[in-house]
Amino acid sequence: DAASPDVVLCSPLLQYFVREIEKNNGCALKVKQCYLGDVGCVVWDAAIVLAKYLETKQFYDPSSGTNVWSGRTLLELGAGTGVVGLMAATLGAQVTVTDLEDLQTLLKVNIQENQELISSGSITAKVLKWGEDVSEFLPPPDYILMADCIYYEQSVVPLVESLKLLSGPETCIICCYEQRTEGVNPEVEKQFFELLQQNFSCEKIPSDRQDPEFCSPDIHILHIRRKA
Repeated sequence: DAASPDVVLCSPLLQYFVREIEKNNGCALKVKQCYLGDVGCVVWDAAIVLAKYLETKQFYDPSSGTNVWSGRTLLELGAGTGVVGLMAATLGAQVTVTDLEDLQTLLKVNIQENQELISSGSITAKVLKWGEDVSEFLPPPDYILMADCIYYEQSVVPLVESLKLLSGPETCIICCYEQRTEGVNPEVEKQFFELLQQNFSCEKIPSDRQDPEFCSPDIHILHIRRKA
C-alpha cells in the first residue's frame, strides 16, 4: 500500500524494507533496501564491515578527541544503498556518494531518512559512471571508499581508470570486498589487482584493526595509494 507512510515504492511495484546498522553511540542508521532488485538494492556484508571500520578507535574515538573524518572529503564509488557514505557523514565527513542513474532514488531516500543523525558532516548523491568524465568530482578527495565493487568483468578496466583519475598523491582509497570463489569471481579479482598494481600500492588491514564484531575472514579491507 503506497499510501502507508513506511512503505515507499522503489521502482514501479517494488517495496523497501529497512536494515538497521547500529553505531557505537547507540544510534542506528536505517537503510532501506529493495525486496526485489539487483546488486545496488541490497546492503552487502562488505558494506557493513567497511561502515563499522570507519568507527574504529584509530579513526574515531570521542573519549580521546580523535576524529580523522571531521571535515575530510570522501567520495564513495558504487555506493548502492549508501550505508558506508552515511556512516562517514554521521562521523563528520563531507561525503559524495555515487552510483548509476537508476540507483539515485534509493540513495536519496536513504540520505533523507538518516539526515537527523548528520550534524557536522554532509552527504550528497551524484551519478558517476566508471570510466567517464570525473571533472565535477575534482580536486581529488581525501578518501575514496568502495565496498564490493570488484565483481563484474566489464567494469574492472573502467573502475581502475576512474581510481587513477579521481585520486591524488594524498588520497587514501579504502576498498572492502568479499572474496568469492565461485564462477568468474577469482579471475575478476586477479585482473583488478594486476591492473591496480601498475599505479597503486595496497596495504591489507589485519583483523585486529577492524571492528571486532563486524569482520570476517572472507572480507578484506585494503588501503590503496598511488605509487610515487
